[in-house]
Amino acid sequence: MTSHQPEPAARPTANAMRRALRRARDGVALDVAEAAVLLQARGDDLVDLCASAARVRDAGLEAAGRPGVITYSKSVFIPLTRLCRDKCHYCTFATVPGKLRRAGHGMFMSPDEVLDIARRGAELGCKEALITLGDKPEDRWPEAREWLEAEGYDDTLAYVRAMAIRILEETGLLPHLNPGVMTWTDFQRLKPVAPSMGMMLETTATRLWSEPGGPHHGSPDKEPAVRLRVLEDAGRSSVPFTSGLLIGIGETYEERADSLFALRRISRAYHGIQELILQNFRAKPDTAMRGMPDAELDELVATVAVARHIMGPSACLQAPPNLVAGEYARLIGAGIDDWGGVSPLTPDHVNPERPWPQIELLAEQSAAVGFELRERLCVYPEFVERGEPWLDPRLLPHVRALADPQTGLAKQDVLPAGLPWQEPDEGFTSAGRTDLHRTIDTEGRTSDRRDDFDEVYGDWEALREAAVPGMVPSRIDTDVRAALSTAADDPTKLTDDEALALLHADGPALDALTRIADELRRDVVGDDVTYIVTRNINFTNVCYTGCRFCAFAQRRTDADAYTLSLDQVADRAAQAWDVGAVEVCMQGGIHPDLPGTAYFDIARAVKERVPGMHVHAFSPMEVVNGATRTALSIREWLTAAKEAGLDSIPGTAAEILDDEVRWILTKGKLPAATWVEVVSTAHELGIRSSSTMMYGHVDQPRHWLGHFRTLARIQQETGGFTEFVTLPFIHTNAPVYLAGIARPGPTTRDNRAVTAMARLLLHPHITNIQTSWVKLGADGAAEMLRSGANDLGGTLMEETISRMAGSGYGSYRSIRDLVAIAEAAGRPARPRTTLYGEVPEERVSAAVASDGHLPELLPLLPD
Repeated sequence: MTSHQPEPAARPTANAMRRALRRARDGVALDVAEAAVLLQARGDDLVDLCASAARVRDAGLEAAGRPGVITYSKSVFIPLTRLCRDKCHYCTFATVPGKLRRAGHGMFMSPDEVLDIARRGAELGCKEALITLGDKPEDRWPEAREWLEAEGYDDTLAYVRAMAIRILEETGLLPHLNPGVMTWTDFQRLKPVAPSMGMMLETTATRLWSEPGGPHHGSPDKEPAVRLRVLEDAGRSSVPFTSGLLIGIGETYEERADSLFALRRISRAYHGIQELILQNFRAKPDTAMRGMPDAELDELVATVAVARHIMGPSACLQAPPNLVAGEYARLIGAGIDDWGGVSPLTPDHVNPERPWPQIELLAEQSAAVGFELRERLCVYPEFVERGEPWLDPRLLPHVRALADPQTGLAKQDVLPAGLPWQEPDEGFTSAGRTDLHRTIDTEGRTSDRRDDFDEVYGDWEALREAAVPGMVPSRIDTDVRAALSTAADDPTKLTDDEALALLHADGPALDALTRIADELRRDVVGDDVTYIVTRNINFTNVCYTGCRFCAFAQRRTDADAYTLSLDQVADRAAQAWDVGAVEVCMQGGIHPDLPGTAYFDIARAVKERVPGMHVHAFSPMEVVNGATRTALSIREWLTAAKEAGLDSIPGTAAEILDDEVRWILTKGKLPAATWVEVVSTAHELGIRSSSTMMYGHVDQPRHWLGHFRTLARIQQETGGFTEFVTLPFIHTNAPVYLAGIARPGPTTRDNRAVTAMARLLLHPHITNIQTSWVKLGADGAAEMLRSGANDLGGTLMEETISRMAGSGYGSYRSIRDLVAIAEAAGRPARPRTTLYGEVPEERVSAAVASDGHLPELLPLLPD
């Protein structure tokens, strides 16, 4: 292997070192250059650095209520498989199928082997099952694929999930999962079965991955950008996550410092990194890096001290005790507060040549420098105390059985015992403010924000900084007149530059744009303004996803929280049918207590009560939630939902299909690519959907353009969208606005331009453009009908989401109201079905006869 040891860097000057040490002593925030200088501290300078780092650590322990405590986790190490698709040049953990066969091992540990280790660990008082394995071995090794198929698992993570559940149920140990690189969807699959997970960042030095001969060359999962994305997705998914650095693999001091700052940025943004492991490279025989020098102890000590200064007092820092040849006092002096997992039963399979120290020895050595050794769980005390959303409700009984309720550390002298793990099976029970759909228009919200506003959405200051690049306006040099000419002649030929110029149009140019769009609307769908007699049913607003634009979501204990029973859902559907509705639109929060079959139960309950009702329900986020809870693929879940009565899905949860904007708007919602996967799969199964865009927050016209192009491409491929719905951002009670980040919704100019450009850019693929009276009011909706829209949406009957956000336009419009809006735009109106078909005469008659005379349960607004 080509050596990737950096050229010896010039030692920092004495002045640079003195200045950096002084700033560290004074508690001033360091920059990357100063951190790189301090990483080279040796001798008296290193003593000075460690002393200030230890003071930072001690302040953090004092604030956490455990002064003088250093922790460890009593664990068993379960190497579920040693096959891996990566080829790290220093690794002896990963192997090949032939070696496993010759040693008499299977491609994966069998369930019996896994549970034997876990049971013996439980008997010894271990509380953590550390499940470690190679990355996606089935992608490289046919033998791994064959084993998984023979055992009935779709992929390695399905087996990880199954084993985690069995460990919880049969031994009571808490699984800590290290399966390597995971996607956002993978986190949703695994979060219900493990209190914590982890993956080492190792380094942000891309050259060590990209250049031939580098330690990570040929390892797709070791690309730094990929690993950083995993850490971000863990934070978005509220997963307590362990990460860290492997030092001495060829990185420079500047690259090492950059890695620490990358970890700080993610920790600050999501508050989800529970610990950092600082691990020193130790060369191993029979590896490509066997000739590389080990990372010296001073290197590790300096890295720990600098990490403490960068990460701050609240961070938890660990150094593996089996890699430091007994130099425990120096690591404690440098600022660690944890020894990591230590097993009385199993070896460190990653470093098998270096046995764990005895726990008694660790306690003795820690006490010698004034620290009490205390046992923790795999999930750190801070996350035990936070509870939801960091711990899935299905895991809470297992964690509480082992956690000291006062400290969050492990209970002393308690042996784990298996407890059932299962989806909640109590079904729907009515709870909370179930009349909110009615009283939101009279009594309003209890308060404008949740009590956990400062914590649940991540770090607002970090978010404010991250939002700045996306909100910078684009420079527009394209001739608007030429763009208008193209739009009038053939909008399908609009270039991105021309489209962007039109999205910025104002004044006479905007008037011309809306005229062109309105003329195209008349040519394509005629003058009729369509509407649907429908009822919204938001069956719960309990949600822990952390969408920063959403004022609807509540914790189960909040004053405005509610959940409807299945009977209440069915009652609302039956009442809607009685007054002429042809559709119910049902969406709700991602309630952690609802069973995995909840969505099927909802659809089935409506169909059983009202067989003729069209069930338009479940956003792509709810589809993913249902699929992960039931361990089904998205396709399988949608198929089952269709069988239960689902007819079509709303294309909500799209917001803006650009992750630059998306991750500012929401902490934990599905990525854009997953949204596309859900709606595309639904269309392939014959389940139509609407499409939407929420705009006017932290976005710019360039993001709208990308969103439109994405929708048009999907429609060309699937033909499954029924309409496009404009959703202007309602800012009043939106957390991202209350935090001073988002702007106060779109302007009238924005609304006109978006509606007109939706008509032009989606032509001829999506022909129905819907405007939202609930967000714009009657006058605003009429203006959009003159700007290219042809649909007014529905009567709604109840609407809670926009009303909780602060919309002042009510929750219900009668047919007469909708006809009046169309007339204000100079157009006739007619009813439609969800799929834009003709409404049966019986339904039309029922709706007209009942118009304005709704059952008592429904919200009635004064004229």
